[in-house]
Amino acid sequence: MPNLYVSPELHDLCMHTSISEILKEKTLKPSRRSLPCLAQSQTHPHNLNHFLSVPLSPEPKANTNAHSVSASCTHITTPPTDATKDQYAEEMETGAYESRTDESLLIQQKPVSRGKLEARTDSVRGNNAPTPSGLTFRDGKKRIDYILVYKKSSPQVEKRCTFERNLRAEGLMLEKEPSLTNNDIMFVKIHAPWDTLCKYAEQMNIRMPFRKKCYFSDWKKKTMGSRFHLRCRQVKSWLPRNPMKLDKEALPDLEETDCYTAPFSRARMHHFTINNRDSFFSNSTRSRIVHHVLQRTKYEDGKSKMGINRLLGNGTYEAAFPPHEGSYKSRHPIKTHGPQNHRHLLYERWARWGIWYKYQPLDLIRRYFGEKIGLYFAWLGWYTGMLIPAALVGLFVFLYGLFTMDSSQVSKEICEANTTIMCPMCEVNCSAWILSDSCVYAKVTHLFDNGGTVFFAIFMAIWATVFLEFWKRRRAELTYDWDLIDWEEEEEELRPQFEAKYSRKERVNPISGKPEPFQPFTDKLSRLMVSVSGIFFMISLVLTAVFAVVVFRLIAMEKFASFQWEFVKKNWQFATSGTGVCINFMIIMSLNVVYEKVAYLLTNLEHPRTESEWENSFALKMFLFQFVNLNSSTFYIAFFLGRFAGRPGDYNKLFNRWRMEECHPSGCLIDLCLQMGVIMVLKQIWNNFMELGYPLLQNWWSRRKMRRAGEQNNVEGKEQLPQWDKDWNLQPMNAHGLVDEYLEMVLQFGFTTIFVAAFPLAPLLALLNNIIEIRLDAYKFVTQWRRPMPARATDIGIWHGILEGIGVVAVITNAFVIAITSDYIPRFVYAFKYGPCVDKGYRHEQCLKGYMNSSLSVFDMGEPKNGSQYQTRYCRYRDYREPPWSSEPYEFTLQFWHVLAARLAFIIVFEHLVFGIKTFIAHLIPDMPKDLCERMRREKYLMQEMMYEAELEHLQKERKKNGKRYHHEWP
Repeated sequence: MPNLYVSPELHDLCMHTSISEILKEKTLKPSRRSLPCLAQSQTHPHNLNHFLSVPLSPEPKANTNAHSVSASCTHITTPPTDATKDQYAEEMETGAYESRTDESLLIQQKPVSRGKLEARTDSVRGNNAPTPSGLTFRDGKKRIDYILVYKKSSPQVEKRCTFERNLRAEGLMLEKEPSLTNNDIMFVKIHAPWDTLCKYAEQMNIRMPFRKKCYFSDWKKKTMGSRFHLRCRQVKSWLPRNPMKLDKEALPDLEETDCYTAPFSRARMHHFTINNRDSFFSNSTRSRIVHHVLQRTKYEDGKSKMGINRLLGNGTYEAAFPPHEGSYKSRHPIKTHGPQNHRHLLYERWARWGIWYKYQPLDLIRRYFGEKIGLYFAWLGWYTGMLIPAALVGLFVFLYGLFTMDSSQVSKEICEANTTIMCPMCEVNCSAWILSDSCVYAKVTHLFDNGGTVFFAIFMAIWATVFLEFWKRRRAELTYDWDLIDWEEEEEELRPQFEAKYSRKERVNPISGKPEPFQPFTDKLSRLMVSVSGIFFMISLVLTAVFAVVVFRLIAMEKFASFQWEFVKKNWQFATSGTGVCINFMIIMSLNVVYEKVAYLLTNLEHPRTESEWENSFALKMFLFQFVNLNSSTFYIAFFLGRFAGRPGDYNKLFNRWRMEECHPSGCLIDLCLQMGVIMVLKQIWNNFMELGYPLLQNWWSRRKMRRAGEQNNVEGKEQLPQWDKDWNLQPMNAHGLVDEYLEMVLQFGFTTIFVAAFPLAPLLALLNNIIEIRLDAYKFVTQWRRPMPARATDIGIWHGILEGIGVVAVITNAFVIAITSDYIPRFVYAFKYGPCVDKGYRHEQCLKGYMNSSLSVFDMGEPKNGSQYQTRYCRYRDYREPPWSSEPYEFTLQFWHVLAARLAFIIVFEHLVFGIKTFIAHLIPDMPKDLCERMRREKYLMQEMMYEAELEHLQKERKKNGKRYHHEWP
């Protein structure tokens, strides 16, 4: 009988009344979450309690044949000799599950010659075993939970044999299979028996479905009125069905998501819903338990000589991965025959392109790939859904500019300025030009620089805050549904590189109380300074590349402005910006390859202590590099283009050779818009190709080589191969985990919010890309990659802080874009101070009449030369300066200082207003829904009550079975 501690308060309570009577005081109605638990508990077999109360025993001993007997390193098909027995202690697969490996067990055997080991390995091919299914051992019963892959030609034989022997001592079962496509490859199949799963599930505090009745309080609905909710349900049933929802019949009943859970305990096993031992622990949980064992098993004598990661690093094993659950395709339709496995179901209900508009089956994704990947797809889906209102508003602003393009007063004045002579754009081979020649350029500028720009910038700043705040609420709901509320990340093991570097210096870990390698502060600071210096060096390299693009634009401007083709000469602004953007994009993608290698080297130079610290450091460097690389040229166009050009007769020149680039008379915003649009579209196309096209090409080449090897080994077609061979030929998940996936989306989020005032179509492009991105990633995870180790996580890590930082930067940049880059402030000042509507109290397009003439200054070119196209002495240029006949020629006018003051005032007011709204909304929206908090407290209370009552019932049954007397209140 399990030991039970009963608190004095519970004892006094039970002496007066039973807990069942306490629960009867309030009539509780079962909720949706409790229905599967109720069904299971009511239909539970009567003899199951007796069955579960039997003490745990090892699995039945298997026959001592080639399928179950294994030596310390390989399977044996012939009886071993005495000498071999002296060198290797044979162990039964089912023996000694409870024993743990100590240091004395590791290095007791004598050194073994590699020839004898490989001879015993080669004997596996002689077995006349049935064709393996790829999901179980040869007996067809034991499920494969993990796969290890090694080369027979590897020199690390003793480490591998010791490691596998210690895995058996930990309670795991191992079986080896040769590859059917590569004679040098061997697969080690690992199975975790029931007792081993229970032992480590208890050690890891894995929460499992609770068997007893699960209730949820319905008192709120009763007080609010059940009739009202009934009417709402009736009205909802009359409405058309949401086409984005998945059919409930198409997905299996994931019972653990609808049941209360509790940390697994072998002493209280009778509390849990164990209808079938084979399915009690899901495949992802089994793989996680096996991975936990692999990470903590030794392969040599020494403090740090343990873990599969080190064996993968030194070449002992080539790969380690959990197997997929079979093929993702079926000859029969899923509607009539159902899914073959969860992988098939994920492909049909998630990864197929035909269901791009459906919601994601997050519970199934989490069940198959783990919580960490499930949270990534949940965040990606939430981000994509929140982009819908932003895309609609941005499209509305763009359409507003499109419909008012012809009625815009500024565009009209530019298109009608047939007599306005503009100053030459270059000093060699360039002549004066007419302002009306840039009519198309002015109309296109109005599409993105109109009255809705300020509204949309404020909307997107608030949208970014609302997105992050509601994501916190969504994350809280997911962590509750996925039983991650009370989960605390385990103490991570140290990185092998960190241990190897600092093995001589140790200190006691304050958490585990054990000595571990320690990095001195001075060494850490010096390495951090070198890393920071490397970061600044790479950022300076980015700025150098931007400077090179600026020089190219200056050269291209002169060439296109004096081009022989009249079409190119008229549209020199488009030609200069377009070629500059394309060259800038090629530089960006080239430098990204360099940045990844530099970030990898700098992160390794820092010697982070754990894998999570390494991942956070690497992610931060990659974000800084790529953010600066992607946005530096955009910042130049937004805030520096045309600001230092000078004026006719006194132009600023680069290297005293090239004249600085000027903005168009209608503004610089169209250059910024063109830069953003081209880079965003080209980058999304390139990323999608690299994410899916490159793995497809790699897997095609692997299948081609596999077919050739299969023909030599008489294996016909891919269907004949076992699952481990198929998975081995898939591409492994990239070494950086989800860093690349998050990085792509976070950079897109920055591109969508930081300069959204200049390009209102950015949210729409991001939405279309993300709809494709979700299915691309789903297809890649399900069909092109090996199954990653199901890891747990409660949030998206460092990326949430980066997103909040981007939200702050977006407010500042949009304020500067509206005030400095666009012509919104100059038009505003003219309408209220200098236009025809002064002192009339209203603003209209008619109030901008004469604005273009007011924004252009006059320059004296001198006497016209013979043969010049325009016989005029004066030309116009974009600036607020006094005319040449003034007492102070070419000095700034009063209107210039009014515009400058208005711009600075707008930046201050805009930032304070938007930051105030963002802060108010952040405090207004709680991070966790109120009903979720109440539900969690209520369920925690009910969990304790049910645990106590379950213990009382169990003790009563035990005493009744033993014939002892008991009171009805207390057993």
